[in-house]
Amino acid sequence: MKLSKLCKVGMSFLTKPYYRTRVLIKLGYYDSLSDEEFLKKVFPKYMGYPLDLENPKTFSEKLQWLKVNYREPIQTVMVDKHEAKHFIAHRVGDQYIIPTLAVWDSVEDIDFDALPNQFVLKCTHDSGGIVICKDKSSLDREAAKAKLRASLKRDYSKIAREWAYQNVPRRIIAEKYISELGNDDLLDYKMYSFHGEPKLTVVCSDRFSKTGTRMNFYDINWEPMGIHFGHYPPLSTEFPKPATYEEMKRLTAELSKDCPFLRVDFYEIKGRLYIGELTFFPGAGLEQFCPMTKDYELGEWLHLENVHRG
Repeated sequence: MKLSKLCKVGMSFLTKPYYRTRVLIKLGYYDSLSDEEFLKKVFPKYMGYPLDLENPKTFSEKLQWLKVNYREPIQTVMVDKHEAKHFIAHRVGDQYIIPTLAVWDSVEDIDFDALPNQFVLKCTHDSGGIVICKDKSSLDREAAKAKLRASLKRDYSKIAREWAYQNVPRRIIAEKYISELGNDDLLDYKMYSFHGEPKLTVVCSDRFSKTGTRMNFYDINWEPMGIHFGHYPPLSTEFPKPATYEEMKRLTAELSKDCPFLRVDFYEIKGRLYIGELTFFPGAGLEQFCPMTKDYELGEWLHLENVHRG
C-alpha cells in the first residue's frame, strides 16, 4: 500500500469517535480528568447518547454510576485474578477453582522449566494479556514475556475508570490449562446477577477464531434474548442449556449476594464447573446493545436507590 493511501486510511480511522477515543485514552490524553468527568466525556463517543448520572435509565448508564458511587474494598479482592480464588473458595468451595501453578512478581521470575507442558499465564490486574501454552516445546518464550511485560505496565483502571483494578498488585499467575477433550474453543458461560438474583447468561464462543468472539444471550429460562452486544455478534446456531445450569445459578447467587451487580464466568469441563473470574462492569459498560431497548430492560433490574454510596 502506498504511503499516501496508508495515511488516508489512518486519518479515516482516527476521525471515527469510537476509535479515536480509544487511541487518546491509551495515550493518556484524559488522565487528568476525574472519573465522573472522564465518563461523561467518553460515554457518548462509545454509546451514541449522553451519560445521565443524575437519573440513569439504561444498564450501561447505571454501570457508570456504580463506578463513581459504589466502592467497596472487597471489589478489589474480587477482580484480582489471584486473590479472587480465595474469595470464591471461602464462599462456595475450592472445587470450583482453576488450580494455580505459580505466582510471580515479575516476568524475569517466571520459571518455564518448572511448568507443565500445557499452562496459561496472565496478569492478576489486567484483561487481555493472556498467554495460552498448549505445547511448551513450541512456545516462543520471549514473545510471551514481552506480552506479559506490556500487560504489567498497563494501568487497567485508567482505560474505562474501573477503579477496583487500581490497587490490585501487579503479578503474573500461572494456571492449569483446561479444555474439553478435542475442543480447543472452550465455551465461556457468563452469568449476570442483579442484587443477588441471576437473570441471564451469555455464552461466548469462537474466541480464538479469525471471525472473533461471538456472544449469545439467554434469559433465566434459557430462551434466546435476541441481543447483539457491541463488537460480538451472536452465533446463528443456538446453544443447549448446560447440564450444570442450576448449579451455575446457585453459585452465582451466593457469590453475588452482597453486590448490586456481578458477572460470574464459568467453564463446564466434563460435567464439572470451574469459575474463571468475577466482573463488575461487562465491556466496561461501554458496549452498545442492539436493540437499545435491551439496555433499558437490563437497566430496570438494577435498582440504584438500594445501593449504599461508598
